[in-house]
Amino acid sequence: MQTASNFDKRKFRSALGTFTTGVTIVTTRAQDGTPVGLTANSFSSVSLDPPMILWSLAKRSRCLPAFESGEHWAVHILSHRQEELSNRFGRAGEDKFDQVETERGAGGVPLLPNCAARMQCKTAFKYEGGDHIIFVGEVLEFDRSDVAPLVFQSGEYVVALRKGGRAISAGAYVSDERLNFSENFINYLLGRAYYQFLAPIRKDLANLTLSEDDYYILAVLLIKDGRTVSEINAMNSYTGHEATPELIQSLRRRGLLHAESQQEFGGCFLTDKAREAILNVLAAAKAREEHIFEQLGHGESISLKNALKNFIVQTDPGLPDPWSD
Repeated sequence: MQTASNFDKRKFRSALGTFTTGVTIVTTRAQDGTPVGLTANSFSSVSLDPPMILWSLAKRSRCLPAFESGEHWAVHILSHRQEELSNRFGRAGEDKFDQVETERGAGGVPLLPNCAARMQCKTAFKYEGGDHIIFVGEVLEFDRSDVAPLVFQSGEYVVALRKGGRAISAGAYVSDERLNFSENFINYLLGRAYYQFLAPIRKDLANLTLSEDDYYILAVLLIKDGRTVSEINAMNSYTGHEATPELIQSLRRRGLLHAESQQEFGGCFLTDKAREAILNVLAAAKAREEHIFEQLGHGESISLKNALKNFIVQTDPGLPDPWSD
């Protein structure tokens, strides 16, 4: 372990970076009225009564004179949609407020809109802390929204999500320790989520007199038309649905595949009727996905997709990619 006498500053910075933080922009107004702001993650709560927060600024910062001379400043806790704004205020040598919408806050401080939270403060104390000045402020006003915050760790932006799930009762487990089957079993979670999401899609298919077998064939052809039956079956082998000669003939008779579509070696081509039908089904599924993701929130939605993609990579037996050429 490194001691204070032999600290490697770069490694120390990396160690501090493992602590996950939100991202803030702190703003004030200089004595000549110029708006001043910078990105900072050295932010912390101090007290509830009276309400107080703190943040720190490097002594070498060009913004320091404005904050030392001004009585008021505002801390903006950025939302996940404000990554570009964070980068903008993190760069030196440019007009950070150019074409940026602001509101007027306490003491004339510029306020940025659409943040996860904002706190308007008056300086209560200033302390020296090594190569930084620590500002402690009394919170005069604040506001917040339900939007997910922007999060930073180890030098990059990351996604924050809530650790969900109900407490599991003792009765949820099978007594045999070799199984340890519970509601946290991945087979159960993936299966239940899939079938719950699929249920309304099945109703849409039934209304169009389409079976699930039809759906899997038509969906693969919608991604890339002209695939052979062998290629379709390779794409869908993980589903248990097979494009049999009888099923291909049925789709041709119903006007969903062109008459020239052949059963084995020739390509299969969607008709306009089939394309319209499958697009309607997928549009309804996409709308359902968007509704679910609105309920989950941005962070959990991104994390869910990334987790599923990684799960697919880890368990892939070598299936072809439907979106590849």
